[in-house]
Amino acid sequence: MEFDDVIEAETNSSFVDDPAIEDAVGKILRAVGEDSEREGLQFTPRRVARMYHELLGGYWMDPVTIINGALFNVQYDEMVLVRDIEFFSLCEHHMLPFMGRVHVAYIPDGKVLGLSKIPRIVEMYARRLQVQERMTRQIADFLRDLLKPQGVAVVVEALHLCSMMRGVKKHDARMTTSAMHGAFRANLATRQEFLANISRGSSPLQI
Repeated sequence: MEFDDVIEAETNSSFVDDPAIEDAVGKILRAVGEDSEREGLQFTPRRVARMYHELLGGYWMDPVTIINGALFNVQYDEMVLVRDIEFFSLCEHHMLPFMGRVHVAYIPDGKVLGLSKIPRIVEMYARRLQVQERMTRQIADFLRDLLKPQGVAVVVEALHLCSMMRGVKKHDARMTTSAMHGAFRANLATRQEFLANISRGSSPLQI
């Protein structure tokens, strides 16, 4: 099963209560003074409910299905790095989007993971109501527990619409979080190698 099929199968689940979401969105529209029956808004509650199947589909994605046996025994003990993984998520505080990129590295201890699986793991945690700090830790912990490597490092850089559109309204402010396990936490040279690799050729985050 391909990843797009996994996403569709998982997000088209019965876990989302569409009628409840549609009712809630209708109430919000009326509460802000809109006419929820006018042409442009008539089907908005239904669209929002369907949207949440996709944007919050990470709650129902099955890690076993995502990995799909793509763990391989390989005698390799140098750093494996996947950088610039784009993601979109929803901040749990205001339910506004935050977006950016994730850089993931690990040092194998007898097992490596199929290349496409790391972005899929990022998607699994991004497609939830999130805070960036927790998402960063979840990705690192998942890879640590799955691969039992010598070390794992995750860095997330993101722009948050909740600080760009409201509050302090700082358009260019970005947030960077990191989580390190094993060799990346214990060995300064290993950590610096990782950080140097992800900063090399890096372009500014843009919306």
